[in-house]
Amino acid sequence: MDQAVKDKPAVPTAPANGIQVTDNALKRIRSAMVKENVSPEQGGLRLGVQGGGCSGLSYNIRFDTQPRERDRVFQFGDVRVFVDPKSFIYLHGMILDYNETLMQQGFVFKNPNSTKSCGCGSSFS
Repeated sequence: MDQAVKDKPAVPTAPANGIQVTDNALKRIRSAMVKENVSPEQGGLRLGVQGGGCSGLSYNIRFDTQPRERDRVFQFGDVRVFVDPKSFIYLHGMILDYNETLMQQGFVFKNPNSTKSCGCGSSFS
């Protein structure tokens, strides 16, 4: 792979007032959807927030077969992201990225609404 392309920074692909998803994250979501047999026409990635974790709230990420009635649905090409109304309060303006280093790999929530987070990166307040 060309080094210039490999080191290219991830670019968000949605309006700032919604949820943004980088190209790196979209690639991982697509490959995981294929592995999990999630149809892009009907299913999508569900992002949420739930009580718990060492900082008070924790992120929740999973696949869902379809959006719920009051969900906000964000479209990124062939990938849909579902966010329930309560979670959207905490997630609006957030960027979902995917990092892969020698030490760790996984989704990273870059959340401007977070005032404090724990060392594991999956809990915030």
